[in-house]
Amino acid sequence: MCADTPTETKTVDYKDTLNLPKTDFPMRAGLPKREPEWLDRWARIGVYDRLREKQGRTPFTLHDGPPYANGHLHIGHALNKTIKDIIVRSHQMMGFDSGYVPGWDCHGLPIEWKIEEQYRAKGKDKDAVPVVEFRQECRKFAEGWVDIQREEFKRLGITGNWADPYLTMNFHAERVIAEEFMKFLMNGTLYQGSKPVMWSPVEETALAEAEVEYHDKESPTVWVKFRVGGLSNDRNVWPDLEKHPLSDMQKTFVVIWTTTPWTLPSNKAVVFGDDIAYGLYEVTGTPEECWAAVGEKFVLADKLADEVMKRARLEPGMYRRVSDVDPNEIAWVMHPLANVEGANGEWNVERDFRAADFVTDEEGTGFVHCAPSHGMEEYELYRGLGMLEQVITYNVMDDGSFRADLPFFGGKKILRAKAKNGSWEGDANAAVIAKLTEVGGLLARGKIKHSYPHSWRSKAPVIYRNTPQWFAAIDRKIGDGQDTYGETIRERALKSIEDLVKFTPVSGRNRLHSMMETRPDWVLSRQRAWGVPLTCFTKVGALPTDPDFLLRDPKVNARITEAFEAEGADAWYKDGAKERFLGNDYDPAEWNKVDDILDVWFDSGSTHAFVLRDRADGTADGIADVYMEGTDQHRGWFHSSLLEACGTLGRAPYRNVVTHGFTLDEKGNKMSKSLGNTIGPDEIVKQYGADILRLWVAQTDYTADQRIGPEILKGVADSYRRLRNTMRFMLGSLSDFTEADRIDVSDMPDLDAWVLHRMAELDEVVRKGYAAFDFQGVFQAVFTFATGDLSAFYFDVRKDALYCDGDTVDRRAARTVLDLLFHRITTWLAPILVFTMEEVWLERYPGDDSSVHLVDMPDTPADWRNDDLAVRIASMRKVRRVVTAALEIQRREKTIGASLEAAPVVHVEDAGVLAVLKAMPMDDLCITSALTLTADPSPAEAFRLPEVEGVGVVFEKAEGQKCQRCWKILPDVGQHGHEGVCGRCDAALS
Repeated sequence: MCADTPTETKTVDYKDTLNLPKTDFPMRAGLPKREPEWLDRWARIGVYDRLREKQGRTPFTLHDGPPYANGHLHIGHALNKTIKDIIVRSHQMMGFDSGYVPGWDCHGLPIEWKIEEQYRAKGKDKDAVPVVEFRQECRKFAEGWVDIQREEFKRLGITGNWADPYLTMNFHAERVIAEEFMKFLMNGTLYQGSKPVMWSPVEETALAEAEVEYHDKESPTVWVKFRVGGLSNDRNVWPDLEKHPLSDMQKTFVVIWTTTPWTLPSNKAVVFGDDIAYGLYEVTGTPEECWAAVGEKFVLADKLADEVMKRARLEPGMYRRVSDVDPNEIAWVMHPLANVEGANGEWNVERDFRAADFVTDEEGTGFVHCAPSHGMEEYELYRGLGMLEQVITYNVMDDGSFRADLPFFGGKKILRAKAKNGSWEGDANAAVIAKLTEVGGLLARGKIKHSYPHSWRSKAPVIYRNTPQWFAAIDRKIGDGQDTYGETIRERALKSIEDLVKFTPVSGRNRLHSMMETRPDWVLSRQRAWGVPLTCFTKVGALPTDPDFLLRDPKVNARITEAFEAEGADAWYKDGAKERFLGNDYDPAEWNKVDDILDVWFDSGSTHAFVLRDRADGTADGIADVYMEGTDQHRGWFHSSLLEACGTLGRAPYRNVVTHGFTLDEKGNKMSKSLGNTIGPDEIVKQYGADILRLWVAQTDYTADQRIGPEILKGVADSYRRLRNTMRFMLGSLSDFTEADRIDVSDMPDLDAWVLHRMAELDEVVRKGYAAFDFQGVFQAVFTFATGDLSAFYFDVRKDALYCDGDTVDRRAARTVLDLLFHRITTWLAPILVFTMEEVWLERYPGDDSSVHLVDMPDTPADWRNDDLAVRIASMRKVRRVVTAALEIQRREKTIGASLEAAPVVHVEDAGVLAVLKAMPMDDLCITSALTLTADPSPAEAFRLPEVEGVGVVFEKAEGQKCQRCWKILPDVGQHGHEGVCGRCDAALS
């Protein structure tokens, strides 16, 4: 060996002397396989019941809006139930008694429709089956789907009283629904009326607005001629009627436009706008194919006249404007089918002609044909005039067919019983158009695609149809002594919205308020079989306006409710029910039993009474802290619950209304099976696990519409992986932590005290966020803290002390902080990641009775807050960013392999910042072997970051040898008792 050859350093393996993390917590979660094990465990140890046993807690109640028991869950169900679950769990862990009673809507047409489909498949006639037998089949169908959906919800990690949910078809529920209805009966708000309601000819029942959805529909559109039948005889205005421009009444027509030709046989009037300019237009020439004739004159709104003529195939030059027209000069008009042979005089009566404030000149002709039996605006106009008896017709039957004896059109149907090639169009429109064409009543025809109401159950279009129904009057004084918030249902509802309810998002308040301001009376009745009946009797021969029309007897009501409690609502339909309930007090021959069922929204609107009020796990005052549903429930459950409770309780049944948007695919399109862009919760759970689905819910702004799809879920899974790695690091570093290792907070170095400060800040954010139902804000704050402040900074810095130190203050402080972090992050995130945080918790605290869901979020001392320290650490991290960026360049250029090979010189202009940095172990904080701080001006070659002014970094290599234990390069390596180590490591080994 040559004399100048350096002595080789003997390599010693010190790996086993390091305090490396130890944990069995796997990197790969395996959630689809493992989650069911935790579900079984929670059921076995009775987590939900044990939480209910905790004493002295303030109750917090989220009342479940019931899903419908008739099919597998879709992604909207998963979103809805997960939001509810996060609300319930977070409030429980913040110290409340936050129970959850899941519920189901079990009555109504969707289930009845399914049973009828089964009957039709078997060639069975529903009407031949006793009603009680039919209802029992509906009940059995609902029970089956309740069991299926219950397991599907549980698989998502939803906590609750699954053993005893509420069902609207339970006997007690049916009793209370009837009781709530009879409160309307007894307080005078119930009445029977005949007015246009949304009617489904396919389902043969009235529908509420909440049972309707809007889809595009192509409709026939017609321009129809109503001949001017008479003029005003006010001689002061027209001294010579024969010279008036409208005097040639055989050739002068008012033209109307409609997209519902089938309503024309029920026409009773034409109305105009008082503020619209009208003119008289004469046809002077026609093309070969045209329904107008030379010499005919049409009264039209001037703004629309050219468009109407264009539709009639009349080009400019084929017509002229004759004069202005004041429509008030027209006394009446004649129906285009008047005096037609074979009409039997059906349409001979003069049609009323008057002004109406709902007429505009935005489209059409400036005139509106009125069939008050099929339009609410027309109905309200003639109701206000006291003329309903003259204008109401009963031409349309339950199935949407014209009455059999209606001339020309008897038996024609507005809609088919079943769609054909995507169309529900029946033969009524075509028949009406054909007849109008035959008699010369048509000026033009066409088609229009427009948004149109459809039944959300059958997906068939609906119509407005005048039919006798039962209503709750929302502007009638109730007089029940509950007038704190108003004397009528509307007053109470509006006052509740204004003063009693908080809305998340706040836009929900205006939406519900505007609906309540303008909504009509509530249609309570449905002409179906599966539901709670309208438990009332009407006097034979009496009119609905007679004071004795309805039987109001508390004793009769009591007999009904007693029977319902024992037998359910089927008791109403059993043989002898009328005699049984009337008892000996009334002659059954003098009373009719009403067999309509209640709107199912009345059922769900009544849940506050039989769930919140009556159950042991309900609320003391029958008021829920939260109702949470999709935004469509402003016209659904929120709406009906508010109406129902204001009629019986005097106020809203909730303190908070929280709404979520709809779920869309990744491109923002509505999910549709036909488009193939749906994704079911079961698919996500099988591939990723329920926690990934729950994390998607927490990461999204649920108050708006949310997008979901494969790429989005991949991103969610990546966030989950990063968070899981953070938890794994903590578990590994705490593997042998005991109370003896804990250090007092007051003795902690600045870096560790700063983490406590951040925990104190975050604890406030988390609690306020959960209280405000802002899960996106909660998760984003915790995730950023865990992956940014912790993994990318604090853990990165403290790894050295955790792995290499002996029993030092730095290592004790770091492990104490990790323990405090563990208890907070696991409980902060447990409401969201219910399975993963349980797995993390059990890794440290195994045992048959252990569960993160049995503990609360720990209190975080206010004195952990240290704003001055936070400012100093923020200054340090800015400088650290410059150092890290400078070293990254050296690493990319392969000047160094790791930051521990560096000993940079850091030039800091700001004297205050420099003083702060000199009080900190900047070499450890920057993960370098050495670091020099100086106030000297930065040389030209110094590295700078534009966003961090006054800081320059000059790269220098660390001097000395590499410690074979901690890998720092230090001058003192090899000068201690243990070979090849630095002084710190030598002390640790000793």
